[in-house]
Amino acid sequence: MIRLYNAKIMSMKNDTNVIDGEVDICDNKISYIGKNRTENDLKYDREIDLTGKLIMPGFKNMHTHSAMTFLRSNADDMPLLEWLNKQIFPMEAKLKGEYVYTLSKLAIMEYLSSGITTNFDMYMFEESGIKASVDCGFRTVLCSALNNFYSNVDELEENYIKFNNMSELITDKIGFHAEYTASEELIKGIARVADKYEAPVYTHCSEGKPEVQGCIERNNMTPVQYLNKHGIFNYGGGIFHGVHLTDKDIEILKDKNVSIITNPASNAKLASGIAELSKYHNSGINLAIGTDGPASNNALNMFREMYLTTILQKLLLDDPSVMSPDIVLKMAINNGAKSVGLNNCDCLDVGKLADITVLDLMQPNMQPINNISKNIVYAGNPSNVYMTIVNGKILYENGEFNIGENPVDIYKKSQKIIDSMR
Repeated sequence: MIRLYNAKIMSMKNDTNVIDGEVDICDNKISYIGKNRTENDLKYDREIDLTGKLIMPGFKNMHTHSAMTFLRSNADDMPLLEWLNKQIFPMEAKLKGEYVYTLSKLAIMEYLSSGITTNFDMYMFEESGIKASVDCGFRTVLCSALNNFYSNVDELEENYIKFNNMSELITDKIGFHAEYTASEELIKGIARVADKYEAPVYTHCSEGKPEVQGCIERNNMTPVQYLNKHGIFNYGGGIFHGVHLTDKDIEILKDKNVSIITNPASNAKLASGIAELSKYHNSGINLAIGTDGPASNNALNMFREMYLTTILQKLLLDDPSVMSPDIVLKMAINNGAKSVGLNNCDCLDVGKLADITVLDLMQPNMQPINNISKNIVYAGNPSNVYMTIVNGKILYENGEFNIGENPVDIYKKSQKIIDSMR
């Protein structure tokens, strides 16, 4: 058992209110949350005094391509489709499963040091990425990057069954890369699998104007409308990016219970545009946040994503009152969990999984404490992350990683991989 005491606690159960007290962890779940207890008969493995620190639920990074760490700062300053076809796809053709294992570990370290306790990954060599997460003790949701050139519908279904029975840390969702990389026949096949299991589907969608225009030219309708026509959203799911959506698209996504996972840093860097998040929010669509991959971001930093989520809306709408920090924190935590059905770690509560982030408030950018949620969203950064706990295990504490491998070895292996691919 672990006792975290003398802390401030933001449970995110109903709102961003903060109390003083302690959180106890038994095995992988929260066993107590409330005022500091002066006496009890429990035997703890560790009792950690968190004076000056905040306990909160871990961030949920709901769109990632973890192993793309090998392309960080290697393919930049290009528009989306040119970036993909001239830089990304050719380099990805050189990947191997063993590479993905190491490169995913590098990403997991960055997630942990940014207070992230869950990621939603889409990449190739899925089993290698899964092994990296399990070996590190990290929680990962994943979906296939299935397209016309990678994998097939039969493998999609096989992996859906297999991966969902591999580890308590792993959840597999049905997914595919995008409308523009999938034939109509392939999309229909994916829809059949989703219908068979009554499962939600996740995909890149309406990220850039050329993508949307291309779909309209091919199919006389937007990507959302085209995918909906073929039954992709019959059981809900999510779209990554969702930058360029029509009113009809928004209506479909709301009606079909489809979440939108926004990626403001990646969208800005690739000049894809600014999603109208305030409009989506007011329409009742569940909104979550993801960093996208380290090739297009280039960081896996949820503090930067939260900041951009609110700041870009204010700029877009010429209204400083929109997208408050409380809304953004909910997107980064509760809504992220909701978007993939992780209702057992969406907030801090007794019986919930112990996926926890501890922030150090005794740093210049967190002082004075006029409003903690505003400090986190407007001023926070990874240097404030003191501890990250996943499934009841402390994986990151005061700058040190507990993931079963020396970080320096991971850095050396990652560099060797990219050097061998040039």
